[in-house]
Amino acid sequence: MTLIDTHCHLDFDDFDADRGEVIARAVASGVSRMLNPSVDLENSAKVIQLAERYKEVHAAVGVHPNDCLAWNSDTLSALKDLARNPKVVAIGEIGLDYYWEKAPRELQQTAFRTQLDLAAELELPVIVHNREAGADVLEILLQWQAALAVAQSPLAERLGVLHSFSGDRQMAEKAIAANLFIGLTGPLTFKNAKALHELATDLPLESLLVETDSPFLSPHPERGKRNEPARVGLVAAKLATLKDMPYDQVEAATSSNAERLFQFGERQ
Repeated sequence: MTLIDTHCHLDFDDFDADRGEVIARAVASGVSRMLNPSVDLENSAKVIQLAERYKEVHAAVGVHPNDCLAWNSDTLSALKDLARNPKVVAIGEIGLDYYWEKAPRELQQTAFRTQLDLAAELELPVIVHNREAGADVLEILLQWQAALAVAQSPLAERLGVLHSFSGDRQMAEKAIAANLFIGLTGPLTFKNAKALHELATDLPLESLLVETDSPFLSPHPERGKRNEPARVGLVAAKLATLKDMPYDQVEAATSSNAERLFQFGERQ
């Protein structure tokens, strides 16, 4: 078993000079798959092209809450067409951001709910962004999960992932009970992240994923540098330390979780 980085933005300009080398470094370090979410419609097409070029890279398509000012019915139609590509394994990065609030909250919620409906239609899990909007994010997701359960959708058993989780214990437990995964990124390795350390220690391993969010959130001891998927192993290693488990066990479990959620092979 090898590692899976379930969230990285390899299409960003930060990697224009050495994108191929970054992907090769990840593979050489034991990363077998990299999932690249999108932030807007134009970016979604670019991410798919990247995934088609590199067999280890997979795509998610969606409109980020900070990029939803131009959201309309045509956006949804275009996303639906893009999501049919076999390298697309999720809808994302979608959600709510009340910190930057680059779009009105009502519009963010409309885009979020509409993309959840698209995910339900296509039976694709979601990659969820949340910043200072935890109560609304969870409420919307729980409503969605309940509707999926009533419809007997198989997606109700593998809703998606709360990316780079920053919520509290209550939110994590409610999310896991609703068949959501918890994504852990570089901050897990930071010495002062005591609350996150305690949470990761206590949460069930079968509900956890490891991510880099490259080029952001580089883990210790690379903090402050451009992040890249090869460093997802540092997140897994910290998780193994916190749980007092062999690294191989954490590697195998988080990769199995990612395969179960995103079903990479079944889309190709």
